[in-house]
Amino acid sequence: MTPFKSFILFLCFYLSTIAFQVNAETAEIGTPAAPTIAASAYILQDFHTGKVFAESNADTQLAPASLTKIMTVYVAFKEINKGTLHLTDLSTISARARDASGSRMFLEINQQVTIEDLLKGIIIQSGNDASIALAEHIAAQESTFADMMNQHAARLGMKNTHFQNSDGLPIENHYTTARDLAILTTALIKEFPDYYPWFSQQEFTFNKITQHNRNLLLGRDESVDGVKTGHTDDAGYCLVASSLREGMRLISVVMGTKSSKARADENQKLLNYGFRFFESHRLYEGKKPLKEARLWKGADSTIELGLAEDLYATIPRRHYDELKATIVVDKTITAPVKEGDKFGSVNVTFKGEVVSQKDLIALKSVETGNIFRRTYDSIMMMMEKSDEQ
Repeated sequence: MTPFKSFILFLCFYLSTIAFQVNAETAEIGTPAAPTIAASAYILQDFHTGKVFAESNADTQLAPASLTKIMTVYVAFKEINKGTLHLTDLSTISARARDASGSRMFLEINQQVTIEDLLKGIIIQSGNDASIALAEHIAAQESTFADMMNQHAARLGMKNTHFQNSDGLPIENHYTTARDLAILTTALIKEFPDYYPWFSQQEFTFNKITQHNRNLLLGRDESVDGVKTGHTDDAGYCLVASSLREGMRLISVVMGTKSSKARADENQKLLNYGFRFFESHRLYEGKKPLKEARLWKGADSTIELGLAEDLYATIPRRHYDELKATIVVDKTITAPVKEGDKFGSVNVTFKGEVVSQKDLIALKSVETGNIFRRTYDSIMMMMEKSDEQ
């Protein structure tokens, strides 16, 4: 072999070695596995998209203890929104409510207490007496209120949940799951933004007795703004937490840990993992025009299409540029059109996989046009169809 050929072979080998090293250094590092969580069940998911980042036994039916009260206040908030209940309404405390065991608001028999105070007594102090009093005020008796809780659970898609009481004290056939609690918490935050800040309140005083919120994360992590603790011997120590950082909200549910410190620590692990390795982006704003489409036989010749609500996508961090959005519009849209009618979709993909999809809807109603408009458009539609053939 000549010296020249030897040099060329050496150069090729050297360049291939450099290329291998560069490729190795720049190769994409996959998202690491979630941390080990010491709990009977848990789940971590994105609030806006529902993307699950970590879970274990998330569909196992477990005793929820005072996590039950998330549904108790959800039912009350729904009644307030309907106008059948008001924060200033007065509830007369029954002997049954006053005698509730476990954590209490320290209500007194025949005392009249506002609904707002009862709600704060449930959310912040985890009062079993307040839960029973609220249930009795809304539904006359707690068993009827439990029926209301189960109806809302079914409507929300909580497939593995059944409630028997409003406070979560141990009772047969009373259970839920980590996944169902995440579904409930998402609905509560989304539907009741005006009341949700109560879940971040660290103390509440009633009857000159000040009690502190048992959610240790509220004083530890300023991004955490809820949600609810729970504990019984059967359920162990439980905590539903929610955290908001830079526009991204995560919900974590941990059930069946060994102490109040452990439930906070395990939730913190999950939240830190989610924020460290994932990001959520609002790609389109709801109720805003995304596309103007041709409208046939209408009072208007065009119609604005958009989304019913904001569209978010959740992906591994530092991969935003790999998101692709496609707007698909129905070929022929004919009047009359009602606001909210579906005429296509917005599809968001990440590395070829659909990560978010929402219907494209009419943003306003448009009535049928006059006879001249309908006749003209009918002719034009036939001509276009003929051209296509």
